[in-house]
Amino acid sequence: MKLIVGLGNPGAKYERNRHNIGFMALDRIASDHGFSPWRSRFQGEVSEGRLGSARVTLLKPSTFMNLSGQSVGEAMRYLKLEPGDVIVLHDELDLAPGKTRLKLGGGHAGHNGLRSIHQHIGEAYRRLRLGIGHPGHKDRVAGYVLADFAKAEEAGLDDLLRGISDGAEALAMGDDVRFMNAVAARTAPARNSGTRPETAAAKPRPAADPPAATTEPQTLTDRLRALSERFR
Repeated sequence: MKLIVGLGNPGAKYERNRHNIGFMALDRIASDHGFSPWRSRFQGEVSEGRLGSARVTLLKPSTFMNLSGQSVGEAMRYLKLEPGDVIVLHDELDLAPGKTRLKLGGGHAGHNGLRSIHQHIGEAYRRLRLGIGHPGHKDRVAGYVLADFAKAEEAGLDDLLRGISDGAEALAMGDDVRFMNAVAARTAPARNSGTRPETAAAKPRPAADPPAATTEPQTLTDRLRALSERFR
């Protein structure tokens, strides 16, 4: 059994905030992988299902970010799990938008949701850090994380959430390399084109053969010029 936790704040007011990217990721996993409908439990919302051979409970704490640990601790104790069975998905200011990093243990780096979880279950849990970028000055952080993603960020955000869902089974099974490859397949465009990979249906049809570049000269002058060029 794995407990995968997404961090955020409950309510429509916060739904598209950068701080709620953990909630967004869990919603995509639950939808794509046929998890049960969300229901109230453990001071939060839970959805249950399987990712590969792993039984998984998804948890979105309803305690607001600063008290996330209350919900996570209650769920972990009821499910008889160890901290190592818990994976927390959260926003990360120190990563560029679309970037992800997996981490086991360590400090909370001032993140209030992680700080609360540390207080309730310790630090020996896994984290998936989801980059949202930094506003440039610490005084702007609160307003930045509690603001919605900009329109220009929507496409990149969707790619990231799809990648997380694609790799969700690997994440639950502890196959970090396969998980990161799944995310990269969605978020890292082909190097030779600078664009996203095309689907089979979207590939352009081969263009008709262009007119030959070296047609037969039509005049004597042209014939002599071509002969001269050949032996130059």
